[in-house]
Amino acid sequence: MNPSSSGPPREAVRPVPFTRADFDHSPFVAFYEVTQACDLACLHCRACAQPQRHPDELGHEQSLRLIEQLAEFPKRPMLVLTGGDPMKRDDLPQLVEHGVRAGLNMSLTPSATPLVTERALGALRDAGLSRLAVSLDGVDAETHDQFRGVAGSFDRTLEIMTFARQLGVPLQVNTTITRGNISQLDAMAQLLSARDIVLWSVFFLVPVGRAAAEDRIDALQFEGVFDRLRLHAQQYPFQIKTTEAPHYRRFLLEYRKQADPQQRAAYDEYGSRASLGTNDGKGILFISHAGLIHPSGFMPIVAGIFPWDSVVEVYQRSPLFRALRDANRLRGKCGICEYRHLCGGSRARSYALTGDPLASDPDCAYQPSASAKAG
Repeated sequence: MNPSSSGPPREAVRPVPFTRADFDHSPFVAFYEVTQACDLACLHCRACAQPQRHPDELGHEQSLRLIEQLAEFPKRPMLVLTGGDPMKRDDLPQLVEHGVRAGLNMSLTPSATPLVTERALGALRDAGLSRLAVSLDGVDAETHDQFRGVAGSFDRTLEIMTFARQLGVPLQVNTTITRGNISQLDAMAQLLSARDIVLWSVFFLVPVGRAAAEDRIDALQFEGVFDRLRLHAQQYPFQIKTTEAPHYRRFLLEYRKQADPQQRAAYDEYGSRASLGTNDGKGILFISHAGLIHPSGFMPIVAGIFPWDSVVEVYQRSPLFRALRDANRLRGKCGICEYRHLCGGSRARSYALTGDPLASDPDCAYQPSASAKAG
């Protein structure tokens, strides 16, 4: 049976509007790493994924209970099932369906392996999957396949994107920017413009897992990438967001001040979306395959362990999470920056490079107005 002609998909849950004040009690997005297992060997893998599933991985019943607990937040988050490769779990459609029944919007980030068939995606769509996110880290097979460690990964990713389009599953593309692919940014945007995606999420490398600090771009290069993304957001139909680069919000708002009145509408539209100011532990929650509760997948500080600890209570009451949500506790130039509530710098990068999750983001070139006046 062709999955694209099977019964109608379950109705997606309507997203609940969030405000910045909601982050004190509810995350905007929760990530559940359903498994650490993956058949790829990506150079910058956050999870240090392995071919086999870990013996401490949460089982089926524990996973169902975790999903139910995530639905207990005062405002229900979007739940992203990630890995490793979630497709290594044979109960994945049941997890998606359980989340939908609990009132959660369910998204998935699979690896580009033969496990992602059109039939498998059709079953996930019918279970209620709201969005599929795939990784594309180069404009050609040579760049992407080297990044992913498996020949043929580029072509497989494009095939999965075709499956999603044929099945009517909204598609997001994740791209990690490094020194090795920064020159392909414009070509990547052009490639994606013909692929009917809804969102391009551009990740900025955090040296965690297999990722090496020397592979990340520098602070001035961040600003250059921000400027290219600004132009692409005006040129192409898909939305663009950054991950672990909250200073893109500052960049756009600074640019708006210089724009003429006719151009400001585009920046006002972005500002309404970015004003929430999500960050590691601030609107973001991550649960590992073994139930470890982190502020994000890029900040491996353990704040609690499910099922012994409630994910709701850890997010709301943990000293770590509470500190990360208080921009006035930031140190260095982040602590005096006029954009600290909107941006706050990448907390994960600060932790990875300095050992202090509240330190200034080393990869931000902006000089706060307060420091300029002090000088």
